Amino acid sequence: MQESPEYLKVDFVKEREEAYKRVYQRSPIISSASVGWDNLGIAYDWYPVGGMPKLLSKQHSIGIFTDVPSLAITERQIDGRLKEEQVVQGSCVIVPANTSHQAEWNRESGALTIAVNPTIFAQTIYEVVDPNSIELLPQFATPDPLIYQLGVALKSALTKHDNSSRLYAETLVNTLILHLLEHYTTIRPHLRECIAGQLPQYKLQQVIDYINAYLDRDLSLQELSNMVQMSPHYFSKLFKQSTGTTPHQYVIRCRIERAKNLMRQGKLSLAEIATQIGFVDQSHLHRYFKRLVGVTPKNYKNIQ
Repeated sequence: MQESPEYLKVDFVKEREEAYKRVYQRSPIISSASVGWDNLGIAYDWYPVGGMPKLLSKQHSIGIFTDVPSLAITERQIDGRLKEEQVVQGSCVIVPANTSHQAEWNRESGALTIAVNPTIFAQTIYEVVDPNSIELLPQFATPDPLIYQLGVALKSALTKHDNSSRLYAETLVNTLILHLLEHYTTIRPHLRECIAGQLPQYKLQQVIDYINAYLDRDLSLQELSNMVQMSPHYFSKLFKQSTGTTPHQYVIRCRIERAKNLMRQGKLSLAEIATQIGFVDQSHLHRYFKRLVGVTPKNYKNIQ
C-alpha cells in the first residue's frame, strides 16, 4: 500500500455527504442525512475493489461489514500501524477521532459506516464517569456479533425510513456506543457497575405521560431524554432497566394499545387510526399489530 503524502481531513457530521464524496468521489447508496436524520452520521454503500486515502476524521468511525460475498484481504493502516487483515461478513473496524486511517482491499463488499462525535461518548456517561478518562481504542477488522447485528438493523432502518425508524435507529446507535464503551475503551472494566440503576419513578412517569400525549409525533431519543434532563444514551440505558424494554419498543407498544382502544370505540377506520397514533400508514400498523397482538387489526376490530 502506497501511503498518501497528506491527510484528508473530514468532518462527517458537519459536512454530511459532502465529506463522503471527498473521500470516495461519490454519494453513498443511503445515509442518515438523505432520510432526514440530521443528528446521526450513518452511511451505507457498496465498495468496489480499490482503496481510500489517508484520513483524519473529527469523529470516531465504526465500519461494519454487513455484506461480504467472499473473503477480502485488506491492507489497513491505523495511527501509523500497518496490518494485512482478513475481512469477512460481520467484521468491524474502529478508528478513534483524529487518528490517521488508510486502506486498500481486493474484494467488493457492502459496509455501514457510523461517525460519532467524541463528545457523545462523554455525554453518554458523564453522569457517572469522568469524561476525561474515556479513550476509544483502535481496532483492526475483527468479528463482533453484536456490532454486526446492530449494523444489519441500522441498514434496515435506513431503508424502511418510517415514523418509528428514527427513534429505533437512535436506540441502536445508543446500544452500539454503550457496547463500544464496555468493550473497546480504557474504562471498560468499571463501566458496567457505574451505569447500573433505574430512573426515579417520577421521572419515568414524566416520560410515559409525554409519550402517551404525543404518540402521533415522530418522537426522538433526544426529545424524551430532555424531559428528564439526561443524555440520550444514559437515559436509554436507565429506561430499559426500569421498564424492561427500549424507548422505541415502549412507544410501539403504546401505539398498539391506543389502536386497540380506538378499534373498540368503532368510530375510525384502520387507516385513520394508523395516522392518528403515529404510524405511516395502515400497512405499518398491520405489521406491528400482528407481531405484538397475534392477529391482524381487521380481525381484531371485527371481534370487538
